[in-house]
Amino acid sequence: MDTVNRQWLLKERPQGVVGPQHFELVQSPLPEPDLGAGQVLVKTLMLGFDPAMRGWLDDVPSYLPPVAIGEPMRASGVGQVVTSENPALPVGTLIQGLVNWQDFSIGDPSSAIPPTALPAGTPPNLALSVFGSTSLTAYFGLLDVGQPQAGDTVLVSGAAGATGSVVAQIARLKGCRVVGIAGGQEKCDWLRTDCKLDAVIDYKKESLTQRIAELCPDGVNMFFDNVGGDTLEAGIGQMADFGRIVLCGAISGYNASTPAPGPHNLMLLISRRIRMQGFIVIDYLDRAAEAIDALTSWVMSGEIVWREDMQEGFENIPATLQRLFDGSNVGKQLLKLADPG
Repeated sequence: MDTVNRQWLLKERPQGVVGPQHFELVQSPLPEPDLGAGQVLVKTLMLGFDPAMRGWLDDVPSYLPPVAIGEPMRASGVGQVVTSENPALPVGTLIQGLVNWQDFSIGDPSSAIPPTALPAGTPPNLALSVFGSTSLTAYFGLLDVGQPQAGDTVLVSGAAGATGSVVAQIARLKGCRVVGIAGGQEKCDWLRTDCKLDAVIDYKKESLTQRIAELCPDGVNMFFDNVGGDTLEAGIGQMADFGRIVLCGAISGYNASTPAPGPHNLMLLISRRIRMQGFIVIDYLDRAAEAIDALTSWVMSGEIVWREDMQEGFENIPATLQRLFDGSNVGKQLLKLADPG
C-alpha cells in the first residue's frame, strides 16, 4: 500500500467564485485510524461534486461544520477499505459516504454521514450518480416535501442537473405536468427528448416570467427550486393558490461575494396561501433503502434516465469543482481516481 497521502487542503476562503487557487496540494503521512473505535482506513476511488460544497467553504454555521483552513476538502465519494477491524466493513469492502480530497480517509461510524457498504455489484459511478445523494435529494424533496398530486403542474429549476432531472422525471411518473428550466439548447433538448418533460424553458434566451406564465396559465402547483435569486422570484410570481415551493438549493448565489437581495414578491405567499419549505437530505438517510428500491425499479425499466460528467486525475480535483459553476458540466459531476483493487 502507498505510504504517502496526497491531499488538497483549503488554503483560503473564497470571496466570490471558487477556483483552484483556493486549495493547496500537499503530501502527508497516511492517517492512522483508531481501530478500537470501529474506524476503517479507506482508499478513495471516486469523488462526487455538488453545488452545496461551495457553502461548506464559508465560515458560517450550517448543517455540517465549515471546512477549516488547512483541512482537506470534504466530498461524497466511493472508496475501498484497506485497514479494518470493523466486522461490518472488512478489508476490500467498497464503501460510500463522506470522504475527503485525499488518497486515504478515515471512515468513522459515529460521523454525521458514516461509511456504508455498496450493495453488491453496484458500480462506483452509479452509487454516486443515479443512486447517490442527488437522487435521494430528488426523491425525498419531491415526494415528502413537495407532495405532488396527479394532475399538478410542477415547475423545476436546474432541471438538467443531477437533482433536477430526477425530480422532473419522478414528477412525470406521478402523473404531473412538468415544466423544466435549464440553460442552453443541448440541455433543453435532452430534457424534452430523453426525460420526456412536457415543456422546457431556456433561461439563457427566454424571459422566465413570460414563459412560465405562458406555459402555466392556471398557475404552478409545485415549484422545486435549485437556483434561487431571480428564478425563485419568477416562480413565486406564477404560483397557484395553496401551491408548494420546495427549496433545495440556490446555486445562483453560491459564489456571490455579497448576499443577493431576496425575492421581492414574498407577500404572494400570504395572499395565495403558498407553503415554502427547505430541507436537507441527511434528515432522510434512515430511509435511503426506500428511495434506492424505487429508483432501481425506475432505472431498470428505463423510466428514469441520467447523465454523468466523468473527469479523471488527482491533480484535477479543484478544477472539477469549478465545472459546477461555469456551466461546463453535464449531469452528475464525478472524478475517478482509481479502480477497485
